[in-house]
Amino acid sequence: MKYLKLLITFVLTIGIFFVLNTKLGSIPPIGKFLNPYSGVWQNETDESIFGDIKLPNLREKVTVHYDEQLIPHVFAKSEVDLYKAQGYLTAKHRLWQMEFQTYAAAGRLSEIIGEDALNYDRQERRRGMGFGAEKAVEAMKDDPETMSYIQAYADGVNSYINQLDPKNYPVEYKLLDYKPEPWTIDKTALLLMYMTKMLAGGDSDMQYTNALRLFGKERFDLLFPDFFDITDPIIPKDTDWSYIDVPQTPNPNSQIVLDSIAEVIDRPNPDNGSNNWAISGSKSYSGNAILANDPHLGLNLPSIWFVMQLSTPLQNVFGATIPGALGVISGFNTHISWGETNATRDVIDWYKIEFNNDGTKYKYDGKWQDVTYRIEDIKIKGKKNYKDTIRFTHHGPVVYDKNFKSENEKVGYAMRWVGHIGGNNQKTFLDLNKSKNYEDYVTAISHYTAPAQNFVFASTDGDIALWIQGKLPNKWEGQGKFIMDGSNPDNDWQGFIPQQFNAHVKNPERGFVSSANQHPVDESYPYYVFNDGYETYRNRVINNFFNSKAQFSIEDFKDLHNNNYNLKAAELVPHMLEQMDVSDLTDEEENLYNEIKDWQFNNDIHEVGPSIFRQWYANLYDMLWDEFDIENTVLDKPFNYQTVFLLKNKGDDAFMDIQNTPETETAKDLFLLSFKKAVKRLVDIEKENGNYNWLTYKATYAGHLLQALPAFSRFNIPIGGDKSIVNATSENHGPSWRMIVEMTSPPTALGIYPGGQSGNPGSKYYDNFIDDWATGKYHKLNFLQSSSPTEAIISTQTLNP
Repeated sequence: MKYLKLLITFVLTIGIFFVLNTKLGSIPPIGKFLNPYSGVWQNETDESIFGDIKLPNLREKVTVHYDEQLIPHVFAKSEVDLYKAQGYLTAKHRLWQMEFQTYAAAGRLSEIIGEDALNYDRQERRRGMGFGAEKAVEAMKDDPETMSYIQAYADGVNSYINQLDPKNYPVEYKLLDYKPEPWTIDKTALLLMYMTKMLAGGDSDMQYTNALRLFGKERFDLLFPDFFDITDPIIPKDTDWSYIDVPQTPNPNSQIVLDSIAEVIDRPNPDNGSNNWAISGSKSYSGNAILANDPHLGLNLPSIWFVMQLSTPLQNVFGATIPGALGVISGFNTHISWGETNATRDVIDWYKIEFNNDGTKYKYDGKWQDVTYRIEDIKIKGKKNYKDTIRFTHHGPVVYDKNFKSENEKVGYAMRWVGHIGGNNQKTFLDLNKSKNYEDYVTAISHYTAPAQNFVFASTDGDIALWIQGKLPNKWEGQGKFIMDGSNPDNDWQGFIPQQFNAHVKNPERGFVSSANQHPVDESYPYYVFNDGYETYRNRVINNFFNSKAQFSIEDFKDLHNNNYNLKAAELVPHMLEQMDVSDLTDEEENLYNEIKDWQFNNDIHEVGPSIFRQWYANLYDMLWDEFDIENTVLDKPFNYQTVFLLKNKGDDAFMDIQNTPETETAKDLFLLSFKKAVKRLVDIEKENGNYNWLTYKATYAGHLLQALPAFSRFNIPIGGDKSIVNATSENHGPSWRMIVEMTSPPTALGIYPGGQSGNPGSKYYDNFIDDWATGKYHKLNFLQSSSPTEAIISTQTLNP
């Protein structure tokens, strides 16, 4: 019984919650939680998937079929009824998750967690999450049709909330001792901002400014080049850009700000990324185009995704939805399929702001301009409210000032972020859901602002394409690498790359398109694209795979999704083994040396080679970049690809020397020292766990959003892969949704994700997909062509006016 395990866990973990991996507060009173009539025991129930339900203000009845995976197949007579039903059903299965994420986005966790969440809440509000959501709502108000659908979705969510008795609240509400509040349009905007932050909320301007000041431009450019020596971009290298007639913004040669920065706000997981690809009929075993997508995100429970079929007389769409947002995000309809990977473009810049004596004005273009104020009133559970005054400039919010992570009275740092511009991202997905061809797809994504995505496309017409889409600043060469002088108008964003000039490709001669978060283009693209830590390994494995033979099958697609080949290790390990002095290895060290020497570079669960390499490389990386370990100075260490390049090609560089030893080390010395240290750690792991194979060492888990609830999480999931591998599964991060769609008429598809459809930890549908996902299996996606049930359907529920 899951809740009996929870009770034991609850007693053992009283004291601290780790929400979003941050220490945030104490557990509320246990009595209400354990009440036999209204507490946790009321949640040990199966899903309600039969019978008739009355839904206020529904225009006509909506039929909902459930298949054995608990996927709802929704058939409505109108879009308004469809999205009202989607809101209702999503809340029914995922209410706590969708609302909790909006609390996190809005900086409201203190309301439910307590005072220990205050710094997190201040950070998110100073980041401008609420401000950005408000701008998005303003943009969506210009589109009455989209607004009507979002309101219908909110009405559906609220219909479910209003039907709930407190004893039936999701268990997390009981555990945290609060109740759901009405869903609003603003909450959908906050949910979309949450995704924008997750995928486009990172930058390194402060860190790079520190590195430039410490090491100088020549050394900085060596460590952080705009292009690596190998570029295998998303858009093929032979692309003709001659049609682009709007030039790049000219470089004003502005003076660089070399301030010392000690602390910055949290950044999203740098591994948030994805794979997608599509092949044309000429490379397909059947003559039909085939598309695949697997977004790489945190492995959470409840899962990030909720799979649905959404059908009206005007559209029939199937795929992964995000609880809180409308429509299908990654999926297919009768005519097209699509999926996304993160474009990881640099869309955050920082500006140094000089204030006047009383801090009410800031200098810009030789004049003093008025700041505007946003008073954030933060509610704290059990405490008085906290008021935080945030100053805004024309650049954006002043995140760092004398009141937050800085002590300088007259200086602040303002953020310019595309997430604050506002945009109707929701319309993009609503339009994709009903698109019929390439032209519709291009029109749909043209509305999309942020986070920039690589939208892959395939159709029953046989077309394949990929657009890198988002609102992207037209920057001058080098703009945004470092902190800029906020008083100089030349440093402002001067405009945006026209949407039609965003990099894209349709029906390339090579017969496939793909993206894996690598560099979007090569040097010939006429706009500045900063190297934002682009992937360099997964993309080459994928492209090499599709260049390896003439035709590919569905099984080939499955194999590629689950490919565990470690190209990074294959390019570095032979060099390390060749260079390392092995004359004085101990017996234990020689044993591990032989094990990794025999490794074929596949990160399979029973291999020990991946464990040896991961530990060895981690030690090596830290030893190499010890110059970056400076107290009270934020720095980013160089990217993995450039690290490997330098180890192989500049082994005598001064960076190889360990600072706190009298010797002058080279790469060859570092290989041996880091290997010996790795052996000691792996021997300890073997003593603790009986072995150090990849399954034991990596210990993949899917954690509940409240990390202090192990009974609601899954541990030691037997799956291979790792970062920079096509199967990019690390400890708590990886393929959050795998989808393969063949563009037959109608399309046929497979899908799987590491979780389950239910958000209730007491349900058998909570995590029932994980085992199949881990072993590389897929589920058939039952794409119904009418409201008549098929043999795949296990129950039917009717929503009535």
